[in-house]
Amino acid sequence: MKKRIFSVLLCMAMMASLLVGCGSGSDDGDDAKSEDGGSDSGKKVYAMVAKQAGNPFMEKMAEGFTEVVEAAGGEAIIKYPEEGKADHQITAIQSLISQGVDSISVAANDENALQPALEDAMAEGIKVNCLDSKVNADSRQLFVNQAGVDEIGQALMDAVLDISGGEGQWAILSATSQATNQNAWIDSMKKIMEGDEYSKLELVEVAYGDDEPQKSTDQTQALLSKYPDLKVICAPTTVGIMAAGKVLQDEGSATKLTGLGLPSEMAAYIGDGDDSSCPYMFLWNPIDLGRLGAYSAIALVNGDIEGAEGESFDAGDMENSPYTITDAGDGGTEVILGQPFKFDPSNIDEWKEVY
Repeated sequence: MKKRIFSVLLCMAMMASLLVGCGSGSDDGDDAKSEDGGSDSGKKVYAMVAKQAGNPFMEKMAEGFTEVVEAAGGEAIIKYPEEGKADHQITAIQSLISQGVDSISVAANDENALQPALEDAMAEGIKVNCLDSKVNADSRQLFVNQAGVDEIGQALMDAVLDISGGEGQWAILSATSQATNQNAWIDSMKKIMEGDEYSKLELVEVAYGDDEPQKSTDQTQALLSKYPDLKVICAPTTVGIMAAGKVLQDEGSATKLTGLGLPSEMAAYIGDGDDSSCPYMFLWNPIDLGRLGAYSAIALVNGDIEGAEGESFDAGDMENSPYTITDAGDGGTEVILGQPFKFDPSNIDEWKEVY
């Protein structure tokens, strides 16, 4: 009798163990992918790899990405590397390959370093695009660009010319020295600056705050110390421009600021008076950039596009939908969200409530 009771109890324990094992998910909470190409729930899985954790621009971009994916019935996974470095993104990409996601969208910290990992992803049948900051043409199927490089370079260079009064010293406060979007915009600005109307401007330094608030603060203070006659700092990075705006305003510096920033973070620094550090700045909507990244990823996964020049895809109710893929000038293709938008005292209060 005791043996029979023990056998029953043993069978029950084994069944319970099997049930628990079948019900458990992956270590990080993401659904495992099934053989049909989706998660266990039957959903397609779309992943986005941000530049790093704690970056508000990335968080807003992820918000738009997730919104579109979930509305389409998919599952969104967002990876935030601890630091804005390529090796952290490589680790995230390798993890996503192991999970068997359907697509990976990456905002690259380095144009070339991610290539082996992204090639591995594509070899596994995972669709790959990049947004905000590109990888090289061999590492992607499509680049979702926020605005044309030269359009951004022209807007920033003209702002420096205007705010400086057409002459004097100015500096750039960038993100990391490997950030492809930052470097492309800076190269464009330098080329534009060769024109006669910019001949009285002197670019004294390109400093790198690595998209870290404290390092960007330190770099701003160092620029003010090294160049007492500095007229303008141009920061084409949302983290850098916010840090610089606070330093300049707190210190009552005569140096002025422009660049690319989030309205909600920069509203306190934008104004026409001497007590405001930033007369005006530019950006685009990071939520829409994330949305466009998701729409393009969905189109790739569904086979609606392959990422070839001339192809078009639907992007819901977005302003420029349908979007047409164009030559990116680097051997690959891109789709452009739109023109950079100017934020100044006339509209900042409206837009700071948006993002």
